[in-house]
Amino acid sequence: MSRRCTTSTIAGTALVALMLAACSGSDSASTAGSAAVTAPTAAPTTVPRSSTTVAPTTSAAATTAPATTIAPKPTPEPVTVEGPVTSTKPMANAALQDLAGAGYTEQEYFISGDATAYTTNGARSVDGKWTISGDGTAPFKTRIIVRRPANAADFSGTVVVEWLNVSAGADGDPDWGYLHRELLRRGHAWVGVSAQAVGVSGGKPLLDTPAATGGLVAADPERYGALIHPGDRYSWDIFTHGGAALLNPDGPKPLGDLVPERVIAVGESQSAFFLTSYINGVHPLARVFDGFLVHSRGNGAPSFDVGAFDPGATTAYTIRDDLDVPVMIFSTETDLTVLGYAAARQDDTDLIRGWEVAGAAHADAFLLEEVYGISPDADLAGVLNCPAPLNSGPQHEVLQAAFHHLVAWVADGTLPPTSPRIELSSTEPPVIARDDTGNALGGIRTPLVDVPVAALSGDPAAEAGQGFCFLFGSTTPFPKATLAGLYPTRDAYSKAFAVARDRVVKEGFVLGDDVDEMTERALKTFDKLTGKG
Repeated sequence: MSRRCTTSTIAGTALVALMLAACSGSDSASTAGSAAVTAPTAAPTTVPRSSTTVAPTTSAAATTAPATTIAPKPTPEPVTVEGPVTSTKPMANAALQDLAGAGYTEQEYFISGDATAYTTNGARSVDGKWTISGDGTAPFKTRIIVRRPANAADFSGTVVVEWLNVSAGADGDPDWGYLHRELLRRGHAWVGVSAQAVGVSGGKPLLDTPAATGGLVAADPERYGALIHPGDRYSWDIFTHGGAALLNPDGPKPLGDLVPERVIAVGESQSAFFLTSYINGVHPLARVFDGFLVHSRGNGAPSFDVGAFDPGATTAYTIRDDLDVPVMIFSTETDLTVLGYAAARQDDTDLIRGWEVAGAAHADAFLLEEVYGISPDADLAGVLNCPAPLNSGPQHEVLQAAFHHLVAWVADGTLPPTSPRIELSSTEPPVIARDDTGNALGGIRTPLVDVPVAALSGDPAAEAGQGFCFLFGSTTPFPKATLAGLYPTRDAYSKAFAVARDRVVKEGFVLGDDVDEMTERALKTFDKLTGKG
C-alpha cells in the first residue's frame, strides 16, 4: 500500500525536511479557480440555544451520553478558496500510500482572507475555562491538502481535519500516518491544514534542535511563493478557516461532491498543544468542529498573546469540562513523563475521555514507516542516530480504535470505553511503575505488553542521543533464555497472544480489523528473536 523511499540514513534533526524532498508525490492535474467562502467570525458573540440534541444510542462496548443541547453556529466571515492547485513541481507532503488503489484522490487548495489574533481576557485558569477576544486582523494565504473518496457513494460523512505538525521545521501529517488504515477502510475524508508560520514561511521550530527553516515558500517558490503567514498568534483562526472552507456551498469545493455530516479536528504532539488552547479558547466562539482528538499533548498550552508558550511556563492546564462536543485525549507513556501530561490528567466526563496506552511512545517505528516512508526492514534507530531500538509498541492500533469510537460518539452520542490509567510510582517527577519485565503497569493493555517478548517503554533510552530520540522510547528484546521460560513453544506463545488479543478487542481498545496485522507482526518478531519459525 505504501510508496517507500530508498533513503537509508537521515539525520534526526532534518528528517522531515529531507523526507519532504525525497518522498513528495504528484497531485491531480486540474485547472485552478477561486471563490469567496465563509469562516466563523472571531468576535465573541452570545448565541441563542437551539433545540438540536445528540440522539442517544446503545453499544455493547460503551454506554450512551445524555442528550446535550447544541447552540447554532455563529455568523461567518469571508475566506477565498483557490484550486485544485497545480504546478510543474509536485505537492509537498503528498501521501506515501496508494490512494488511487484505495479509491481516493489527493488535491491541494489555497485559502486566503483575514485572520484574527486573540488576547486572553484576564489570567488563564488551570481548568481551561478561558475567555478570549479578537486582537486585530492580518491577511493570510495558506494551503490545505485534501484526501477523500473519489466516489461520493463511498464517503462516510466524516471529515478529519489535521493541524499539520511543524515540530521539525516543516509540515508533517503524523495523525494521517497513524490513522490512515482506519480512514481509508471507513471512507472518511482527511484534510491537512498548514496553520503555523514555520510550515508556511519558515522560522524557528518549537523544538530547539532544528535550525530555522524557510517553510513551503522557500522549498518551492514556484508553487508556494504567494503564501503569506502573519505569525502564530493568527494560527488558531487560520485553522478555523481551514475547517470552514470545507463547507463551501459555491465556487471551488475542496471536498468535491462530498457532503460532510461531521468535521473532527485532530492534532499530534506540538499540534495537540495548540489544539488544547483552541478547544479552551477558540471553540466556544468558532464552533466549526464537531469533536476533537488531542493526541499526545503535554501539560502546557500555548498562549494566545504570544502565539507560543510563555517563557518559562510550567502551569499544567486541563481541557475545559463545559464543552458541547466530544474530546478524546490520547496519551502515551512519554506524554505522561517526558512531556509532563501526568500533571494535567483529568477525570472523564460525558464529553471528555482520556486513554493512556501502556507500551507506547510519543513517536515510534511505525511513524517512520508510514509518514516518512522508511522501510520496516531498515535500521530505524540508525536512521535517527539513536542508541537503542525505537519503540515498536501498539500506538497505531489503539489510536485507530480511539478514533473509531470518537466518530460514533460525535455521530450518535455513544460513549467510548473508559481507559484505566497508567500507574505511577512517583508523581514529582512522574515515573511509570513497571513490572519485572520492564513493561508499564496499568493503562490500556494489549498483547504486546501482556504477552511480551520485549520491554516496550516510552521513556528515553539511557543515553537518548541527539535530535528526537528522546521521543521515540525504546524496545528491549528479552534474552532467548527468558523467552524460552515464558513460551516453551511457538504454539504456546501464539495461544497466549490470541487470548490477550481477543480480550482487548472485546474491551474495545483494538479493532477487529487490526488484529490480523498485529498478530502477524508479533509472530514475526517472536520468530526472529527465538528462531522457532
